[in-house]
Amino acid sequence: MRSHVPNYHHPYTFFFVFILFPALGVYANTLSPTESLTISNNKTIVSRNETFELGFFTPGSSSRWYLGIWYKKIPTRTYVWVANRDNPLSRPSGSLKISSDNNLVIYDHSDTPVWSTNLTVGASRSPVVAELLDNGNFVLNSNDPEGYLWQSFDFPTDTLLPDMKLGWDKKTGLDRVLRSWKSVEDPASGDYSTKLETRGFPEYYVFNKETIIYRSGPWIGNRFSCVPEMKPIEYMVYTFIASNEEVSYAYHMTKPDVYSTLSLSYTGTIQRRNWIEQAHDWKQLWYQPKDICDNYRQCGNYGYCDSNNLPNCNCIKGFGLENGQEWALRDDSAGCVRKTRLSCDGRDGFVAVKRMKLPDTAATVLDRGIGLKECKAKCLQDCNCTAYANTDIRDGGSGCVIWNGGLFDIRMYPNGGQDIYVKLAAADLDHFKITSHGTIIGSGIGVIILLLLSIIILGYWKRKQKRFITIQTPIVDQVRSQDLLINQVVLTSERYISRENKTDDLELPLMEFEALDMATNRFSVANMLGQGGFGIVYKGMLPDGKEIAVKRLSKMSLQGTDEFKNEVRLIARLQHINLVRLLGCCVDKGEKMLIYEYLENLSLDSHLFDKIRRSNLSWPKRFDITNGIARGLLYLHQDSRFRIIHRDLKASNVLLDKNMTPKISDFGMARIFGQDELELTATWLQSMQWTGYSR
Repeated sequence: MRSHVPNYHHPYTFFFVFILFPALGVYANTLSPTESLTISNNKTIVSRNETFELGFFTPGSSSRWYLGIWYKKIPTRTYVWVANRDNPLSRPSGSLKISSDNNLVIYDHSDTPVWSTNLTVGASRSPVVAELLDNGNFVLNSNDPEGYLWQSFDFPTDTLLPDMKLGWDKKTGLDRVLRSWKSVEDPASGDYSTKLETRGFPEYYVFNKETIIYRSGPWIGNRFSCVPEMKPIEYMVYTFIASNEEVSYAYHMTKPDVYSTLSLSYTGTIQRRNWIEQAHDWKQLWYQPKDICDNYRQCGNYGYCDSNNLPNCNCIKGFGLENGQEWALRDDSAGCVRKTRLSCDGRDGFVAVKRMKLPDTAATVLDRGIGLKECKAKCLQDCNCTAYANTDIRDGGSGCVIWNGGLFDIRMYPNGGQDIYVKLAAADLDHFKITSHGTIIGSGIGVIILLLLSIIILGYWKRKQKRFITIQTPIVDQVRSQDLLINQVVLTSERYISRENKTDDLELPLMEFEALDMATNRFSVANMLGQGGFGIVYKGMLPDGKEIAVKRLSKMSLQGTDEFKNEVRLIARLQHINLVRLLGCCVDKGEKMLIYEYLENLSLDSHLFDKIRRSNLSWPKRFDITNGIARGLLYLHQDSRFRIIHRDLKASNVLLDKNMTPKISDFGMARIFGQDELELTATWLQSMQWTGYSR
């Protein structure tokens, strides 16, 4: 079947070169009918610009052989396409040839075909040449200017390259789908797949076998509605086509030297990655799904998910729990039901639900030619309509999408999202009461709003005036004053607590979320250093080049808030060479984060329990590390201004700097004791429960 992608090369150029200049080595990017690519000769095909390379390979420790394409200039071998992923060669003997019927064929050691392009072109179409293009597309070409006979871009594996399309070609029936590897070393078709759904308002889904696990939301003009990270980038242009001939998504790089991929990992994650030459590594820009609210239909019908609140699932206004007992048992998928049935007599109205992921759009009606006002009227006239919204959010919004039936797979975003207008019965709508003179009761609401605005503006101004947390607490009666400190530190940026003339000042830099988001490359998985019950620790770099470690409190964690408070009130006051240093904190946009000095050699357990690293720990070095830990504990127990019991000391909570100097970390479980408390009570020991070792 012929591909209809235009052929931008002159149809006869490479044939003239092929005939006239055989000695110039011009076949490096092509394979002719008289040539073969074999495992034994270790030959590869390289694109003209030397960006991509095609050849046989064995992934990792596997003994199986595959034909694939990878980036030539990137030292970390990154495969972007595999031909015989489900039919590997079992021996290091095989070849790629153009057969007599003009098909690309992979033969095994016994010359048995294991993979083919399966074209029905016939031998009459000759000569035919296979070519690896500069964009990574491997094509089978003839002297026909209409297009390629076959191209790898029509048969993706787990990676979408620039100018490669995801979606349907309605004329040929070709469905371009991403399918994950089976494992990190097995390119065989895995359990996860990503495909574009063409019904209703097109969007893409991620499947685990046949079960939907994630939905991107529809294309709303400049991005998929449920991927707010798809912000405009100067070197990347997104393209979405929904026509009678095709429904597809693609992206184009305006800077050819910037390498970017969209791939489906073997764990079921869609991820956008860029190659950073300075770091010699791939950096993740965003990934989906990333939290519990990305799970498909997490909160059932008419329920929405909010990852910033517990419980995560709530009902849309005008709806109540369908099964309160199931929700109490944390089965959020039970969903919600209407409190009042719709009358469909003109008295029904709408409630605007803001900053939302649009509900599943497979069963929707589209009219891109009308605006929101006409869309509302259309929904009111249709008794089956349950909600409406714009199809395009650009330039103030345009187009109309109408839901008929249930609304599910909805989530609320702290920022971004889209407004959806849900139909409610008149009894469930909030209206201002009107007096007989037509005056709105509660005219004082305007005064209250102005007062609230004034308070907000004043608070914002004070925050800009002082970017440090300044807290004054008396040295005496320290235990009580520390409790006051931690009760205030996460609520305000400035607090003065003074009961005596002698005070102890604490200054802790307060950082904004945007700064840490940039420093950690948008909290990229590639920057992850570790994970625990509190959340995730990321490596970051400030604009001045200083490396930091950022502990991000998980919004799903029940223990993290207490740990956060403990870390702030303790580490910020403790200064010792064998204790990790706290550089600042962030309480912004619903986030709570702690910023530490970055320690290059990570945790002690990563050395003790690793066969290679363990050999680098000589006995003198082990003795020095033990001594350093002991000095840190002595400081906590005896020499510091407070008596502090760590309660969670283990190898994973001892970090090592570039000189292998140990530093005790993670004070989330620590406790302060007054100078007169000489022994631990049995009650306290029982409450302790050795939590650190049970995690």
